[in-house]
Amino acid sequence: MIKAATLRPAVFLDRDGTINVEKDYLHRIEDFQFIPGAPEAIRRLREAGFLIIVVTNQSGVARGYFPREAVCRLHEHLQRQLRAASAGIDGFYVCPHHPSEGQGDYQVDCDCRKGAPGMLLQAARDHGIDLARSFMVGDKLADVEAGSAAGCRPILVRTGYGAKDEPKVTAQFPGIRVCRDLAAAADCILAEK
Repeated sequence: MIKAATLRPAVFLDRDGTINVEKDYLHRIEDFQFIPGAPEAIRRLREAGFLIIVVTNQSGVARGYFPREAVCRLHEHLQRQLRAASAGIDGFYVCPHHPSEGQGDYQVDCDCRKGAPGMLLQAARDHGIDLARSFMVGDKLADVEAGSAAGCRPILVRTGYGAKDEPKVTAQFPGIRVCRDLAAAADCILAEK
């Protein structure tokens, strides 16, 4: 058991539409493109002492569109690109399931698919994260739900699906912070530190 005094804050990040440009079922390295300002935002958050954890639903695996290894290769590419920008990710957590569209063992109603908090809770155990001092940044209602359920402070970004999801997110979570993009969300987080 990790003592409360040694727990660290984290910023949990959705991947598609938050860090990189939203492309349906992204799995090919050649289709990967950062949202402008994302690498610098991640670097600034790490320099401020936050762990950076990616939590991503990847139902394309469950649907048989691409293998889980393709997700791993894309994350290795993302990490290389971030390291070149003096940034990096401290942990990647992937939900490859879908409750109704999955094939075989991947068709499961799991606790790791966002809006459930399973990936965040597992990362907190693995990395000694203080969830109450942590943030969840994403572009969908499911990201906000997962962050809130885990006890983090959620932030919605308007990139990806965020502008479309904003009305239902703000209706369900009045007073939630909504930011233009990850760079603006990093500004908000650092202003609170």
